Amino acid sequence: MRPILTRGLIVAILVGSLLTLINQFERVVAVEPLNWWKMGLSYIVPFCVSVFSALAVGPKSD
Repeated sequence: MRPILTRGLIVAILVGSLLTLINQFERVVAVEPLNWWKMGLSYIVPFCVSVFSALAVGPKSD
């Protein structure tokens, strides 16, 4: 279970950062207040998708 969560966190950091830049680029560059709700979802959704898909595949010998 730990490798799945670790991979999920890595995916969330990479994909979440990319989504935040895509969705809020103007705010990040202009140093305007960020929409924290959208930013949080940009990290939570990829994490959930990654973990769910890994668990749906079934047990895997690492």
